[in-house]
Amino acid sequence: MVFGKRKRRAAQRAERAGRAAETGFAVLDRRLPMAEGARALLRKAFPDHWSFLLGELALYSFVVLVLTGVYLTLFFDPSMTLSTYHGTYAPLRGLPMTQAYSSTLHITFDVRGGLLIRQIHHWAALLFISAIGVHMLRIFFTGAFRRPREGNWIIGVILLILAMLEGFCGYSLPDDLLSGTGLRTAGTIAGSIPVVGTYLEFFAFGGPYPGHDIIPRLYAVHILLVPGLLVALITVHLILVVYLKHTQFSGLGKTNRNVVGQPMVPQFAAKSTGLSLMVFGSLSALAASAQINPIWIYGPYRPDIVITDAQPDWYVGFLEGALRLMPPAETTVAGHTLMWNVLVPALLMPGVLFTLLILYPFCERWVTGDAGEHHLLDRPRDHPARTAFGVAGVVFYGVLLLAGGNDVVAYAMRWSVNALTWIFRVAVIVGPPLAFMLTKRLCLALQDHERETLTEGTETGRVSQAVHGEISEDHRPVPAEARYRALVRATPRPLSVDEGAEEGEGARARRVRRLRVALGSWYYGDRVEMPATPRQRAEIEARTAPPAHPGDSDDAPERRATAPSE
Repeated sequence: MVFGKRKRRAAQRAERAGRAAETGFAVLDRRLPMAEGARALLRKAFPDHWSFLLGELALYSFVVLVLTGVYLTLFFDPSMTLSTYHGTYAPLRGLPMTQAYSSTLHITFDVRGGLLIRQIHHWAALLFISAIGVHMLRIFFTGAFRRPREGNWIIGVILLILAMLEGFCGYSLPDDLLSGTGLRTAGTIAGSIPVVGTYLEFFAFGGPYPGHDIIPRLYAVHILLVPGLLVALITVHLILVVYLKHTQFSGLGKTNRNVVGQPMVPQFAAKSTGLSLMVFGSLSALAASAQINPIWIYGPYRPDIVITDAQPDWYVGFLEGALRLMPPAETTVAGHTLMWNVLVPALLMPGVLFTLLILYPFCERWVTGDAGEHHLLDRPRDHPARTAFGVAGVVFYGVLLLAGGNDVVAYAMRWSVNALTWIFRVAVIVGPPLAFMLTKRLCLALQDHERETLTEGTETGRVSQAVHGEISEDHRPVPAEARYRALVRATPRPLSVDEGAEEGEGARARRVRRLRVALGSWYYGDRVEMPATPRQRAEIEARTAPPAHPGDSDDAPERRATAPSE
């Protein structure tokens, strides 16, 4: 009897809880699109390609950064007040040091798991910036920045800038000899700004260098300002990814109007969860086995000491290289010294670089006149000029990164530092144009080889001899998947001189139109046309046509389709 009453009461409680949940969901659904939004989100299709996981790699490394950063915040003291060290690490006992450096030693040697968490945090920071950089390279080379994703591209560039700023702030917080050398360089860069530079440096450091306020201020920026901006921008970025139609590589059944892939739940969610666990485990294993930033070896920062082999983290190494390659140049105007050897490489060059990155989607659209929506990704070979620009930028960055360690390279190779510096100076000017030309010719050669393969077929490796003695090589038809990828591509044609012309237009408008035509001809003039019949071209245009309406569903079920008919 007692057991029966308990069972009935449990059933009644479960029934009341169910009614309450239904009522609450109904109340929310009347005010917010809960049911419709949840259903659409759960069935959203995600293409199955490894490169799409690069963004998730950055996201999960950011999660690790937040978790480990919260733990480190509980023990870190950003004060620059000097005190004598009496901690666990014997070689530094009795030395004067700031509370920032002393608390970092305390985390490393006295807090349980402190060194492991510190190293996980540092490795996660490097992975976070690396994943963002590689993710943006993938977006650039595949043309995923085109309409309607220009906003997400801009957000990505800003995220990269903020991630570098966040990394520099965290790198500087321990106040060891290595990070102090970096702060000295940062102070010099701030001081090189004309007219207001010395005032900015004085304000940032809280007095003459090294000041008393720079570490607490960097700490506030590191744990409050930049993380808040990162969280806000990442949230907007993810919302746009979900809202916009997902990009996909060309393939059978994949058009500009659908998305072929796996639903978010359960397939994609399971893969994403597995990736997050792999990121957490890999960072933990790396931190446990590979030492990074051993601040106890460098010692506390002293302005009168400079550490040898001082190298920043790789993401700001290109700035260090630019500073080392810039010849000494200064100009005094009205009592103000313009330090071109610092201002140009450390401020103007990165400013121009990131501005070009932000404006590139709009520049390409202006040159091509292509204002349509693009949801099919390009193969790098199909856009030789864009791919060549990307490779030239990578070469430019790589040369500057190597130049940032010219002293280490010279010491290891027993070369002259001066000779190596001049080699890098020549390479940073000659290397990018040479990489541009070689990359463009390679892309065109790949297109030409693809055209030959589509025309003659794929080589089988078998050689046959006819009765009359003729020797020929056997070929087989190109597989449907490869033929589809080669033919279905959205490559805009260069604008014509008369295109967009209006009656009675002014001389300035004609000059602008001629400039667009000239740039478009140079940008897209070199191309290899693939062998396709008029019927195939009509099918290609249908597959690459933009959606008829912005609200078209991007959750079409996965299906297979034949390649453009022969």
